[in-house]
Amino acid sequence: MSTRPPAPSRRALLRAMAALPASALVLGELPGLLGTASAAAPASGSATRYTIVPFLNSNDGTVNVYQSDDATDFRLVQASAYTPPSNRIRDASVFKHTDGYYYLTYTTHTWQDVSTTIGFARSSDRVNWTFLYDYTVPITNLSRAWAPEWFVDSDGSVNVIVSCSLTSDEWIFTPYVLKATNSALTAWSSPVALSGIGSNHIDTYIVKVGSTYHAFTKNETAKYIEYGTASSLTGPYTITKTGDWAGWGSYREGPSVIQLDNGGWRIFFDGYGDGNYYYSDSYDTFATWTTPKALPSISGTARHFTVIKETVSGGPTLTKNVTRSFQSANYTTRYWQEQSSLLNLPVVTSSSTSAEKTASTFTVVAGLADSNGFSFRDASGNYLRHYDFRGRFDANDGTSTFAKDATFIARTGTASGSIRWESYNYPGYYLRHYNYQLRVDATAGTDLFRQDGSFVPVTAWG
Repeated sequence: MSTRPPAPSRRALLRAMAALPASALVLGELPGLLGTASAAAPASGSATRYTIVPFLNSNDGTVNVYQSDDATDFRLVQASAYTPPSNRIRDASVFKHTDGYYYLTYTTHTWQDVSTTIGFARSSDRVNWTFLYDYTVPITNLSRAWAPEWFVDSDGSVNVIVSCSLTSDEWIFTPYVLKATNSALTAWSSPVALSGIGSNHIDTYIVKVGSTYHAFTKNETAKYIEYGTASSLTGPYTITKTGDWAGWGSYREGPSVIQLDNGGWRIFFDGYGDGNYYYSDSYDTFATWTTPKALPSISGTARHFTVIKETVSGGPTLTKNVTRSFQSANYTTRYWQEQSSLLNLPVVTSSSTSAEKTASTFTVVAGLADSNGFSFRDASGNYLRHYDFRGRFDANDGTSTFAKDATFIARTGTASGSIRWESYNYPGYYLRHYNYQLRVDATAGTDLFRQDGSFVPVTAWG
């Protein structure tokens, strides 16, 4: 059995370019997240679903499909879900159209080859894909059309942002927009360059918030993801953030931005310089960002993707304003119990004392920071919150920080009827037991972590 060599990356391209003499180089619920609709945790019986369709570090001839309910822990839905009938598939972007189908657009060739087309495929279920066509981007003397990204504007128009270079300088890219001129997405307007971003920018991703277009674009000279804004999709954009302005580091590409359930914004990007895939969050409309973290499980496997977010049926249900006890899904004799204001996981049985049973009983209420989320009160009226990442009970001090600390989003657990409790203000962090203590930890993307964080609501002990 032969093994396919790793897919060439832009690292290889950079090394190849570095070998050239200096005189040879010129140095210088939808993608786009429409409008300003407020984010919220999914309602009872519903779930958030994030989907990515990346090509593989080991193979740029096919793509996998992964999904996540928290935008952090992505799990494989289908390996080799789509292989085009010819050429390659890189930098795939996905969105769901108004016709109910999911669409892919993608780069059709490796970086070594002239690549004047972008590919299109369609699926009714994100798993079974049908090739549609390869579209030749109508730019005179086009050399390469790379990294097409869907963008749906607030007027409903469907666009593709594509990075293009000319034969006169095949490594200097400029972002162009193609606008669909029919609902079948088979006819496109003439390409229009995005003004203000400038040449030698690639992988431009657009997000619209209110009336402002926000562009995240890789400066191919500096190797940083830059940021700019405009009042029109085609610009002119004003680039206001350059260099390592967000603390993401260099040799980053392929940005994709979505809004989380708690209203924050998350950027994903390919850390091709070190082989990881990263995410970082902003809560002040892109001004500052959290320290980037590598995505668990898929780092080193997945390459350059975009993300779509949907609300789907089938999420966990739990009645509010009732008392419940919470049983560990993988240590079924153990239950949540308040001990000296801290949440632990001791054994509780019918022979336990009345005090122990009362301490293992909690009132489930609407989330203090989001009514679709959940908060938990003890018998004295104190709320479960995280403090130094430890689960503890404190009196509500009325601050927004406390409300967020005491709010949890219900995610489907590993055992039947179980629920995983994600921190509202630390997305991707879950209430889990460790040494029979309850703490809020970042997901490890493993089955054991998910089991340790799954709890079954049962009839109250007290």
